[in-house]
Amino acid sequence: MAGDRPGGEPLLLGVPRAAFRPSPVFLALVALFVTSAVMTWRGYGNVRFDVFLFVVSGWLVSLCLHEYAHALVAFRAGDRSVAHQGYLTLNPLKYSHPLLSIALPVLVVLLGGIGLPGGAVWVDRHAIPGRLRHTLVSLAGPATNVLFTLVLVVALRVGAPGGGPVEFWAAVALLAFLQLTASLLNLLPVPGLDGGNMIQPWLSPPYRRMYDLFAPYGFILLFALLWNPTIGGWFFGAVFAVGDALGLPPGLYGRGLELVRFWQG
Repeated sequence: MAGDRPGGEPLLLGVPRAAFRPSPVFLALVALFVTSAVMTWRGYGNVRFDVFLFVVSGWLVSLCLHEYAHALVAFRAGDRSVAHQGYLTLNPLKYSHPLLSIALPVLVVLLGGIGLPGGAVWVDRHAIPGRLRHTLVSLAGPATNVLFTLVLVVALRVGAPGGGPVEFWAAVALLAFLQLTASLLNLLPVPGLDGGNMIQPWLSPPYRRMYDLFAPYGFILLFALLWNPTIGGWFFGAVFAVGDALGLPPGLYGRGLELVRFWQG
């Protein structure tokens, strides 16, 4: 449904068209991602800093696309509030707290080489009918990470054998590995995370109440699980197994992790 407000502002499905325009912040991140890719390829200046910019900007772009996918599916499923809250503008500053949802995951990426789940889109679940639609809203974000992983792996497997700077391909491999860890982390059935939210609509009322009780502490639960040597070992064993199956060279993304920490010399 398209039309105009009395003041002349164009509408799309009852929402101002401006709610769908990519924000300048996101466009700046994309520009930085492309520019840093070129800088890394050409070895401009400090190549370690080029890799840092490439990986961080690429990670932030993927975070925006992850949350945008949640919001877009929610919007199509009937929740118009996501548009009014700015979630469809791809602005990372709209996706929850800038420090906890953006800065902390980026810090973990740099220090630990783990693609920690980042932002959050608050969806009006009462506006979305049907359990399947709720599951699809939660699935949309991790599906974006999976797609990002596959695109990077294909680029790596097609482009790397043809030559080029090893620093560039190490950065691509690291970004692919981070997307892979983010994909698997987000699919874990932990209350409050995407994987848990996918199954929440299908739980019986008593289990759903228990789920909702633990959901606000999903991040803490995730850290507790990964801190456990057995569970953490299983998870990272699965990550490395999937990476090997996809053809991600461990030495290459390991090299990328060394390069991205430019402050270590």
